Amino acid sequence: MKTIFKHIVLKKSSTMPVLGLFVFLSFLACTNLEEEVFSEITEDSFVPADEDIVALTASAYTPLRYIMSWQGLFDVQEESGDTFITPTRPNGWDDGGTYKRMHFHTWDETQYQPRNTWLTCFRGVNNINRVISQLESGSLPVTQEQAATVISELRALRGLYYSILLDTHGNVPILKDFSDEIPQQSTRQEVYDFVVSELTEVIPDLSETVDATTYGRLTKYAAMQILARVYLNAEVYTGTAKWAECLALCNQIIDSGAYELDTDYGAIFTTENQNSPEIVFAIPYDQIYAGEWNQHMKMLLPSHRDVFKMQSQPWGGSSANPQIINSYESGDKRLEETWLVGDQKNADTGETLFTLVNFMPSIYFCEFEEGLRCHKYDIAPGSNSRLSNDFPMFRYTDVLMMKAETLLRTNRADEAALIVSNVRSRAFDNVADAIVTGAELMGDTTVEYGVLGEDGSVTDAGDTTPIIYGRFLDELAWEFTAEARRRTDMIRFGVYQTKSWYNHTPRGNHTTLFPIGLEELNTNPNLKQNTGY
Repeated sequence: MKTIFKHIVLKKSSTMPVLGLFVFLSFLACTNLEEEVFSEITEDSFVPADEDIVALTASAYTPLRYIMSWQGLFDVQEESGDTFITPTRPNGWDDGGTYKRMHFHTWDETQYQPRNTWLTCFRGVNNINRVISQLESGSLPVTQEQAATVISELRALRGLYYSILLDTHGNVPILKDFSDEIPQQSTRQEVYDFVVSELTEVIPDLSETVDATTYGRLTKYAAMQILARVYLNAEVYTGTAKWAECLALCNQIIDSGAYELDTDYGAIFTTENQNSPEIVFAIPYDQIYAGEWNQHMKMLLPSHRDVFKMQSQPWGGSSANPQIINSYESGDKRLEETWLVGDQKNADTGETLFTLVNFMPSIYFCEFEEGLRCHKYDIAPGSNSRLSNDFPMFRYTDVLMMKAETLLRTNRADEAALIVSNVRSRAFDNVADAIVTGAELMGDTTVEYGVLGEDGSVTDAGDTTPIIYGRFLDELAWEFTAEARRRTDMIRFGVYQTKSWYNHTPRGNHTTLFPIGLEELNTNPNLKQNTGY
C-alpha cells in the first residue's frame, strides 16, 4: 500500500496552477496489513484530478525562475548586450570583474552567468526526463490519456530549454532519457533539428485553452512561439534562413484570436500582470513562495527604498548605456515607462532625494546617480528583495514583430511598417508620431555606436558600416528592453560581434556562443570546447 501526500502552493488566484507548485510523492510501506484506512488516500483509490496532473510538471517548470534571479539568463542576454552596464560604484560592484568581462566579451570557461544557464537548463531537462520516465513506466497513478497529455507538454518544455541552450552554447548534449550514462555532445545543427522536431511533433497535442488553468504553462500557442523564434534565428544557428516557416507560425497565432495587444504598455509588467491579454507564456513569481526575482535590487539605488516605499534597500548596480537612451524618439512613452529619469522623490514627503543623469564616464567607476535605472517591472509598495511580478517570457507583441521582421527580410517592407506602426501606436500620444515607413525600417540604426569617452562623446567610432534593417533593430530595443533577449537580437543583425558601444570593442565571431564550463569539461570527456576558447 502506498500513500500519496500532495501539497500545492498557489499564487495570486486559488484556481491558478503556477510554477510554484510543490509536489511531494511519498511512498510509505505499510507494516500493519490488517489496518483499515479511513483518513489517507491510497494509490489504488486515488483518481487524479486535473490539478494533480498539473502538479506533476512543477519540478520541470520551476528551474525557469532562474531567468530573473542572480546571474541568470537576464544577465547573459542583457549584460553582454548594448543596453545594460554594471560599472564599479562607490559601494563596490567590481565583483571580481565578472560584469566587466560580460561587457567586454572577455569571459572564459569559468564565467558563471553562462554556466548557470547551462546548469539550470539541464536541471530542467533532467527533471522532465525523470517525470516522463515515471509516466511511461506506469509508476505514477495517472491514466494513459493523462500521461500522454503531460508528456506532450513536458516535451514542449524540453524544447524550450534546448532552444535556450541552442542560442547560448550551441553544441550541447541532447538528453532524451533519464539515465546516468555520460552524455555525448551534439552539434548545433543537431540541437536545432532536435528542437524543431520536438516542438513540431507535440504542438498538435497541446492545449488551445488560454485562461487561468493554463497560465504559466506551455499551450499550443506558446510552443508555436518558441518554434517561431527558433526559425527567426535559424540562419544564425544553421546558416539557412527560415523566414517563411517563422511567418507561417506567427500567422497561426495571430489568426487564433487568442491574444491582443495590451492597450497599456506598463500593465504588461505590473505586479498583478497575469491578466494582460498579450502574455502568451509567463513565468510566475511570488516574493514569498517563488521569490527568485531579484533583478530590481541590482538595478535600483539604495535610496530608491524611500522612492518606492520598499521594505528592502536595493544595491545600486546596473544602469542604461547612454547611447541607447539617446536613441529614443521624442514622445516615446516607453522611455519613462522603462527607465527612471531625473529627480527621484521620497514617496511620503515629495522631497527630491537625488537626480539620475544619462551620463556614465567609465565602467571602471561611476557615481550612484550616474546612469538611468530600469523600472520596467512595477515596484509595488512594500516590496522586499524579491518581486511578485510574473516575467512575460513570450508576449503577443513579439509575434507581431517577428512577422514584421520576416516581411521586412523578404521584400515586403511596407507591410512590415503597418505592423510596427500598430505596435508603436500605444507609445505615442500623437498618432502621426507612431507611423513608420518601410523605407525607414530598412535604414541604418539611430544608435550612435562607438566607444564613449569620459565626457560622454564617441572617441572611437569603430565599425561604421550601416546596419541592414538597423532601424528595425532599434524598434526591438525600445519595445523589448529588459526582457532577456537583447543579445540574441543583436547577433541576428550582426551588431553583437562587429560594433563598439560604451567601453566595449568587438572581440570576434566566436563570442556569439559562450564557452562550455570548465567543470563540465572536466567531468565529461565527451565534451569539446566551443571554437575560440
